[in-house]
Amino acid sequence: MVIFILSPVILIGYYALTSDGAFTLMNLKTALADPINMGVLLRSIWIAVKTTTICLLLGYPISYILSNMKRQTAAFWSLLFIVPMWMNFLLRTYSWQVLLDSNGVVSILLKALGLGDVQILYTESAVMLGMVYNFLPFMILPIYTVLIKLDRSHIDAAYDLGANGARTFLKVVFPLSMPGVVSGITMVFIPTITTFAVSVLLGGGKVRMYGDLIEMQFITMNDWGSGSALAFILLILVIVSMTVMKMSERDSGQEGSRLW
Repeated sequence: MVIFILSPVILIGYYALTSDGAFTLMNLKTALADPINMGVLLRSIWIAVKTTTICLLLGYPISYILSNMKRQTAAFWSLLFIVPMWMNFLLRTYSWQVLLDSNGVVSILLKALGLGDVQILYTESAVMLGMVYNFLPFMILPIYTVLIKLDRSHIDAAYDLGANGARTFLKVVFPLSMPGVVSGITMVFIPTITTFAVSVLLGGGKVRMYGDLIEMQFITMNDWGSGSALAFILLILVIVSMTVMKMSERDSGQEGSRLW
């Protein structure tokens, strides 16, 4: 933990808060005062919110269906979601670049459906599609893990007390599965903000993410102070978001306890 977690954070903090070895807040002030940086950050947050929402809307029903299958069948389908994660992240993204190309499978299918020549590649939609594909398993697995551990006697009790399927789900299943939902949101939202490979390959430089700015400062500009300042701002946002998520998870657990 000291080598792989604490040391990089200390290094980022050092370069963000110093200049020529002297303490300064100028790097942070410059980063915060730049309207381009803040605009990209806000857009990245908004794209991350939309991506996380789509992953949740897709991931929860999939997890719920898997949790109601036989264990062997559910294990098989779960493996199909996990197998793509064994392949390199960049290779998975490159595959979507081929699929979304003007001569790719997606464009051919859209033309066959009579939708005409729809340009998807190098748009925000393509970036979101790539991120949903890459991060959807991180939403499915935590929720599925919680759902399969639910005490089925709670669900049976709800039915015995006269609740229908929808009411049982809203009042019993969903509140008790909130820890998995919170974990899934955290595991999708935070990496989405920091991503840069997907935006470069599928956005073609037209959809700039906050991770692109950090990479540019370090790699292209060789400005470790500005790059660390941008990363330090993102680190603070990540800590705040994780704190909020943990509080929500704790409150949901208390709500589930009061429910019974």
